[in-house]
Amino acid sequence: MEKVIGVLTRDFKLYYDLVKVLKKRDLPFISLSFDETIPPNTGVIITTAEEVDHIDFERKVVCKDITAAIAESIRVLKGKERFDELIIGIDPGAKPGVAVVGDGFVLETRRASSPEEVAEMVKEMSSSYPATRIGLRIGHGDPTNRNRIINSLSSQRFDIEIVNEKGTTPRSDTPDQEAATGISFMKGHPAKRKYEISPTPGEVKDIQNRSRKKSKGKITISKHLASLVAKGEITLEEAIRKQMESRA
Repeated sequence: MEKVIGVLTRDFKLYYDLVKVLKKRDLPFISLSFDETIPPNTGVIITTAEEVDHIDFERKVVCKDITAAIAESIRVLKGKERFDELIIGIDPGAKPGVAVVGDGFVLETRRASSPEEVAEMVKEMSSSYPATRIGLRIGHGDPTNRNRIINSLSSQRFDIEIVNEKGTTPRSDTPDQEAATGISFMKGHPAKRKYEISPTPGEVKDIQNRSRKKSKGKITISKHLASLVAKGEITLEEAIRKQMESRA
């Protein structure tokens, strides 16, 4: 029987916020009640400091911070205080998939909102899951976004491998996260600390088209501004504003 996280609290706001994050990360959980018996598939319970002593269960996590509490709960489920090896797999893209694997166990998967957000996720994940060795593996595809991700990670000093990700993208509702999981289990070659970012003409044109749609047909940004967006130096909204200001 697979053990899952149990959520047991009368704090409605905490319950709502916890469930929202658990669902977003696609982590199995069950909602518990103080008036009912705790099901046998409960592996750990997240609750509050005020309620923890009223719960007759061995494995409990007091939630002071939702991200930290979920990470601790996952460690409890896996029976790990510290991992020997933590691998973070990254499927590059405009919204990259990220997977965390500790000693061969998939701990969690997420989807970043931008290439640069991956660096924040990696920092958080490496802190949430203590490990003797931490390594990063990133797919070789989508060079523009791949290089943006690697460059944003340069200050964290982790070993990064570039993996041939061919065949890792499945047909599912979460292809980016599942591809990232596949990447984390594959060996690659060492990446450099910094890469030049050179958007392709197709990427530049696509961003120009997006600017036209975003502005409801009012404006199309220049190739120069579109290139800056592709490199992550400015946002699409900033590029549209700059283009409009230049025409004023």
